[in-house]
Amino acid sequence: MKLDKLQIKNFRNIDDLSLIAHGNLNLFLGENGSGKSSILEALHYLGYARSFRTHKHKNVISHEKAGFTVFCSTVVENEKQQKFGISRLMDDSCIVNINGQKSKRATDLASHLPIQIFTPQSSDLLLGAPKLRRRYLDWVLFHVEQSFNLDFQVFNKSLKHLNSLYKKHQPDQNLSYWNDLLCERGETISANRECLLNDHLMQLINANLKDFLPEFSFEISYYRGWEKGSTLAESVLKNRLRDQKYGFLSVGPHKADLRIKTQGANAHEILSRGQLRMLVAGMQLAQTQYLHQQTSKSSIFLLDDVGAELDEEKRKVFISRLNTTDTQLFVTAIDIKQLDFLKNYNDKKVFHVEHGQVKEEI
Repeated sequence: MKLDKLQIKNFRNIDDLSLIAHGNLNLFLGENGSGKSSILEALHYLGYARSFRTHKHKNVISHEKAGFTVFCSTVVENEKQQKFGISRLMDDSCIVNINGQKSKRATDLASHLPIQIFTPQSSDLLLGAPKLRRRYLDWVLFHVEQSFNLDFQVFNKSLKHLNSLYKKHQPDQNLSYWNDLLCERGETISANRECLLNDHLMQLINANLKDFLPEFSFEISYYRGWEKGSTLAESVLKNRLRDQKYGFLSVGPHKADLRIKTQGANAHEILSRGQLRMLVAGMQLAQTQYLHQQTSKSSIFLLDDVGAELDEEKRKVFISRLNTTDTQLFVTAIDIKQLDFLKNYNDKKVFHVEHGQVKEEI
């Protein structure tokens, strides 16, 4: 699926923007503060219903406006045009529109638009909390495995209820329903993650890193969130008295982590910031490659300020590899000289951004 028409209203310094995107490559050039990153941020809302720059939705709404709207139409080969939109208001409410049908569930929108982003903060995937690495695996499963989203929702609902019962010190017989449901779905989630990593992503990641970081070899493993040799049910029962004391479940796939080592230590302890970004680039590229292999979906990839993050040769490899997966690219840079190699790309559009206004280069 490729974005065709894009409309953004009352989003940061963008009052009313409308453009027709290219199906392959879209370059947005402009000085810092011109609004080019805000365009990617608005697109990010279509895939995640949130910003990648702030946790507060009201911070992205233009001054003295009631809310913002991001709308797009898409082109899908041999299918009719589809339309998607999202609005966020100052009261923090969210309205999703899918082909004229309104919904308040952001996941309904995200399932149609597989969007990824690479920014100066992307190394947080390795430096940040384990939940970021769990999301890395879950993003792929969400878009590839039809049953994953339901399993994930049921597990989280069970976890919420079980934690509430723990805090209230309920007797064991009152826990059985949510406990059984949590253990059943938790085992399924964990098995899907392990299979995805060990049978598919690991091979793709290592192949990419041979180009991105050839001087290193990496060990990638999945920690499922409870001890080896035990089922989740056995581990939950073993830890129940302690967990009831503290009021939360301490074992399960919500405690899982993706562990990446090189030279016998955690990768983030060995690699420089630039090398960490290259590692993340290889990991994200693997997501896109696997999605393209397994489904008819094409990914929408946002590259923010890529010139500041990767050297010229690595930029070239990264974008070229993304191009082979039928990915639609939205790339920002201060100057076209940072992306000199793209002059030879005929299938692209170049936009100049200034004070929230966009002009297409003819």
